[in-house]
Amino acid sequence: MIVRIAGVSAVMALALGSAEAAAPPFETTAEIAYMQDLSSGAVLYSKNADLRMPPASMAKMMTVYVAFDLIKKGELKLDQMVTVRPETWKQWHGPAAGSTMFLSPGEQVSVANLLFGIVTLSGNDACVVLAEQISGTEPAFAALMNRRAAEIGLKNSHFGTSNGWPDGGVTYVTARDLGTLATATIQNFPDLYKTFYSRPNFTWGKTLGSGAAITQANRDPLLGRVAGADGLKTGHTEEAGYGFTGSAIQNNRRLVMVLAKLGSAGARIDESVSFMNWGFRAWTAKPVLAKGKSVGTAKVQLGDATSVGLVAARDLAVTVPAGLGSDMKTSVVYAGPLKAPIKKGDHVADLLVRTADAPPQRLPLVAAADVGEAGFFDRVWAGLRHLIGLS
Repeated sequence: MIVRIAGVSAVMALALGSAEAAAPPFETTAEIAYMQDLSSGAVLYSKNADLRMPPASMAKMMTVYVAFDLIKKGELKLDQMVTVRPETWKQWHGPAAGSTMFLSPGEQVSVANLLFGIVTLSGNDACVVLAEQISGTEPAFAALMNRRAAEIGLKNSHFGTSNGWPDGGVTYVTARDLGTLATATIQNFPDLYKTFYSRPNFTWGKTLGSGAAITQANRDPLLGRVAGADGLKTGHTEEAGYGFTGSAIQNNRRLVMVLAKLGSAGARIDESVSFMNWGFRAWTAKPVLAKGKSVGTAKVQLGDATSVGLVAARDLAVTVPAGLGSDMKTSVVYAGPLKAPIKKGDHVADLLVRTADAPPQRLPLVAAADVGEAGFFDRVWAGLRHLIGLS
């Protein structure tokens, strides 16, 4: 059952102010839009966020996520060399192949350079070459993409290709799922994210005539336009329109945004910059609890203690409209009683914060101490107490 600890609400509400505020308005020409503040977990904007859509090249974030996961596990090396199969090159070169890294048949290229080719250049060829290196074939790699997608909580997405090339509807995502994917990439692989997702340009390949090196710019519309912008991925096909999944961090607040089904590349730039600036300027973070601050206790079943303290896992804040106070009501919720054993630092409960301006925000609470399993006699005594109604 869900247990709610009452009592903290009144104290917290008094400390956090009483003025009511409406959610800041925002208008966009994008048919689909979504924004989340990762510092609080608050969803700041949602427009058709759960509508299925073709991702175009934004699907490449899933390919990169799979690669990052293998690199973190030591199963794929950044300096590992990969040979471009002539058959793959033949399929993914020339104007009909969309954006490419300009790989050559038989060429050897490192995993790191393929990742730059995917993230910075949106290379369709680079995606397939990497997919074949990892799984043997692109369909086998797509199956791996779907397994990882399920693991990180993508609830309404499916991948049929490594690069998002139109496939008759086999590949689809939602804006909310793209936000989840971006968040998982940033949080699970911070060093790899920093290395690969904010490069302004990349040079690979040579022109056919003069043999000059080919340098292509990153299409990320936020880079150089919004402070703290550092990712992620654009996408465009005739079917999908122009889309972008982006992120930026300012003053320890990280926002993730998704826009989709825009009419032009120019509109994608304008709307993305406007949307991200709105997220930072129209909203602000209000501190709730300092890291390590005790909130209360939760009951524990069949442990060597009957309860465990609950503390803030990090500095906790909620996101509210800028310049205004906001009524806040808080409660601690957990599925209880908790089952022993419990390790100190385990995420065992949440602080649920309600405001008048946004959906409820859930902030993580962790166990303040270890709780071991109860011994034999303690279990027997607990069973007897339960039978006679004392617990």
